[in-house]
Amino acid sequence: MAGKRGNDGKPAKAPGDELLWLETYFIVFPSSRRPTLAQVERAITQANPRFKLENLAADDDGYFASVLVESPEDSAAVEVSYETGEAVIEQNVAWARQIRKRITPAQHQRLASADARLDVAHYERVQGGEVSAERDDARDERFADDLDDESLDDELAMETFDPTCLLTVVDALAALTQGLTFDPAAGELV
Repeated sequence: MAGKRGNDGKPAKAPGDELLWLETYFIVFPSSRRPTLAQVERAITQANPRFKLENLAADDDGYFASVLVESPEDSAAVEVSYETGEAVIEQNVAWARQIRKRITPAQHQRLASADARLDVAHYERVQGGEVSAERDDARDERFADDLDDESLDDELAMETFDPTCLLTVVDALAALTQGLTFDPAAGELV
């Protein structure tokens, strides 16, 4: 994946800010529908002109590789990357089997035959120290052994969770690729 990344593999942070991962959606589609970087840029800026696109990357032929979408008004960021290959195909087939009874035969066929996807990771941008201060306050209110640090971070993130940026980007890119959006946490198509 192109673009600046921190030691933890997440998008690079602004000074004093932290990015807290919230969730990841996957848009699956045939690789023949891979968009160009210009098409992705246009689709996202048409969906919301206030989004800031950073770290835009394409392959040598101009096809989309990755982008970081910032939504300052939502204190959110969405990182999108294009993935393809045997691992993607195997994962798509596994998801198709997993949700077969809850989707139409046409959706099942599209999911099982897709050989590409966009990974759409959603982050909340928080001021440095804000997460750990909230964690300390929450820990004081609960028994220390009830929740581990990771589940407490997840719980705190969901208290202020605003999916607007994520959903706007997902809708724009699913329409562009004519893809299916899969939410692995819910185990369903969105």
